[in-house]
Parts: sequence; structure tokens; C-alpha cells
Amino acid sequence: MTDQTTVVLVDDDPLVRAGLAMMLGGDAAIRIVGEAENGRVGADLIARERPDVALMDIRMPVMDGLAAVREVTAAGSATRVIVLTTFDADDMVLTALRDGAAGFLLKDTPPADLVAAVHRVARGEPMLSPSVTSQLIRAAVQGRGESDDARELAAALTEREREVAVALARGLSNAEIASELFMGVATVKTHIGHLFTKLGAANRVQLARRIHDAGLR
Repeated sequence: MTDQTTVVLVDDDPLVRAGLAMMLGGDAAIRIVGEAENGRVGADLIARERPDVALMDIRMPVMDGLAAVREVTAAGSATRVIVLTTFDADDMVLTALRDGAAGFLLKDTPPADLVAAVHRVARGEPMLSPSVTSQLIRAAVQGRGESDDARELAAALTEREREVAVALARGLSNAEIASELFMGVATVKTHIGHLFTKLGAANRVQLARRIHDAGLR
């Protein structure tokens, strides 16, 4: 198949990797192109295979997932990294998102949700649930207050862009934003593209943080 989503698995526990491979292997549109037992091997594997998505454990020997995410991001890789964690309150998740990860999954995520998350992230959409997004954004901006720079940038947004921005900051997907604001998905994507440019963000998590910094509600 030429339209398969390619995936790399990075976890120091071979049983976890086997479980992930088994769950993802049930979808013909997903192809596992490699596995790695630590972040060092994982970062090298991602550079070599250039998968669409990488599932990356946080705590690993030799090089942990946080360092691997930073290396993958710094290299300009198009691979979207989903970090794996045991608890959704893990402080290191926030660090990973700041460093360029596309989102995170709990290790006990049901198979159907895991498959859906991989496809969603491969399409460039956020994988975080609204409640988790709000939690992470609050932690990211705690104690910082609203940024004058962010407010100045936000002043250039059109009214429709502001509406899309607020919905995005709540963790809604493109389809959910389109439904809520009564517009087409293609139009939503266009508005989000403008938001990335006007607010100077590299990914949706950074964009959501800047929307909150600007005080948009």
C-alpha cells in the first residue's frame, strides 16, 4: 500500500513494544518500520526511516524520550512524535510538548483509540483531549500572566481567526471546529495556517499557548 502510515516504536520494554506492534498491526493502513530500545537508537532510527509517526517512551536508558524528542525536532524531522507515559499528570509530558512532541498517549490506551490517535497525528491534527489540553496549557502559562507580545500579535487576527483560535486552544480537532463554527474543514485549515503565521508558532501546542498568552477567550 502506498498510503500506509509508517510508525516507529521506541520503548525499553520489549513487551510494551510487542503490545503496541500487535495493536497497530491490526490496521492494514499502518506499517511498523522499526523498533528501538532507547532514545539514542530511536532518534537514529527516525532519522534513517523517516516514519510518519513515532511512539516514544519517556523514561529509557542511554537517552530518554525527552532528549530524543529534542534531537528529532532540532533535526527538522517531519516525523510526528507521540510520547508515551503511565500517568497523564506526568510533568515530563509538558516538557516533551514544549520540545516539539505532537501529543501523548497513556500506555493503557485501548487498541482502537491508539490506532485512531496514530492516524490523527499523522494527518497533523492534535491528539490531546480537550481536558488534557487545558491542563497542560494552564501549567505552561502558570505564573506568567498574559504576554504583551502575544496580545500585540493577536490584535492582527480577524474575528473569524479569533473564533478558530479559541476553539483550537480548547483542544478541538479541525472537524470539531468546523462543526462548531459552521464552516468547512478546508476553511478551518486555512484559518489555522494564518494563525501559525501571525502568532509565530511551530506546532498546535505552541499555538494554543500563545492564544492563552494573548488572553483570547
